[in-house]
Parts: sequence; C-alpha cells; structure tokens
Amino acid sequence: MYETITYSIQNGAAWITLNRPDTLNAFVSQMNKEMTHAMKAAASSEEVRVIVITGAGRGFCSGQDLSEVDENMDHGEVLRKFYGPMVKQIYKCEKPIIAAVNGVAAGAGFSLALACDFRLMSDRASFLNAFVHVGLIPDSGNSYFLTRLVGEAKALEISVLGEKIPANQALSLGLATKVFPADDFQMAVQQFADRIAALPTKAVGLIKRTIKASDHLSFNDYLEEEAQGQRIAGLTKDHREGVQAFLEKRKPLFLGK
Repeated sequence: MYETITYSIQNGAAWITLNRPDTLNAFVSQMNKEMTHAMKAAASSEEVRVIVITGAGRGFCSGQDLSEVDENMDHGEVLRKFYGPMVKQIYKCEKPIIAAVNGVAAGAGFSLALACDFRLMSDRASFLNAFVHVGLIPDSGNSYFLTRLVGEAKALEISVLGEKIPANQALSLGLATKVFPADDFQMAVQQFADRIAALPTKAVGLIKRTIKASDHLSFNDYLEEEAQGQRIAGLTKDHREGVQAFLEKRKPLFLGK
C-alpha cells in the first residue's frame, strides 16, 4: 500500500515507520503524502489508541531529500502542498502521538518530532535544526512548536546556530520526554506505547484539546472550554470505570470509550 513508509497496528498502537533507510529516511513528496494518509487512517481507526512514528535503520529522519531540490523550486509552494497537510494532520489528531527518535532527526525530521506529543530518544539520537545551513528558515511548524517548548530565546539560539543537540541535552531542555539506551530502545518504546494505550483515550484527547485552547482563549472562554470538555469526559464509559475501580480499590481497565 505504501512505498516510503510502513504502517501496522499492534496492541492498540499504530506504528508508522519512515522507510527510506539508505537516505536516513529523508523526505520526498511521496513520503509527505503517505504520512498524511497514514495519520488520517490512524486517527479514524477505533482500534488505534496511540500512534508511534519512528524511522527504519539508524536514523529517524534527516529532513528534505536534497536530490529533489532545484534552483527553480518554489519552497513555499512545497510547504503548502506537501509538508503543511502532513503537519496539520498530526496537529489536529486528538490521539496521543509518540515520536520514537532512534537516530538523527534533522531539518523537517526535527519538525516532525516536535509536532508529536512525546519524544522518546535513543541515547545515540540527536536533533539538528539544519535549515540555516542551507540558507532557509525552519519550516513544517518547527518554530511554532519549538518556541512553545523552550521559549523564544532558546528557540532562536537553536535555529540560528544550527548546532547538534544530543539526546541528554534535549532531555535537559525539555525537548525529549525520556532517553533510553540504544540497545533497549525498541522495547522501551513498546512499553511506553502500551502504557499510553492503556489510558482513557477520549480523556487524553480532551486534555490535548484544552491545552491547545489555552494558547489563544481568554481565561473566561478557557473555563467554558474546560467545562465542555469535562462534560464530554464525564459521559464516557472510561470515567465510570475509573470511579468504579477507585471504589473497589483496583486498577482500572480503560477501553478507550
């Protein structure tokens, strides 16, 4: 079905793997389109409760494949046609999304990781805002997400200096959720995905929605958004299960409903 990625569902997790290992999974337009399609499929599947994005081989994603770039290219149009739809699909998805960063994540690969909710990194992985090195600005939502994670001054530093950020530094900056030894990385990601998949999925989606709303709503409007979200959460089967489990002093079994 896909030429540049693989897609599978395991234990409630949709695994989307960038699959151009010979190029460190560099983006080509086909990959952008396939990522957008796979994200739509995962978002709409009742079987999927968490989404994991990772890379095949030794890299996560090295950014744009420069062999597709020519001097007559309209870079803005490329963003509108290929990268924009992909990142929008990730941003609007209310299911939790994990970037399993197994190796270098540079340029648009860094942007892809930033767009996710959690960034799990191998201790051999790194981030690199590489755009400045080819005379471009960060794109694919990069500065939008980066500024919210580390603040304006640090985002400017990371983007203008274009220096490699090793995994442990990424953790200290708040760019990484957790860092795991490379030899244990696959198992650690699986365990983390299982943990997230076991949560009340609709509540997690509503948490994502209200956190995003807090960025642009007035306090009074935010409180109304919060009240509406809590009303929806309170009607779920998972809420009833959570309360019942608490009263029975047992671990809840959430079904994502």
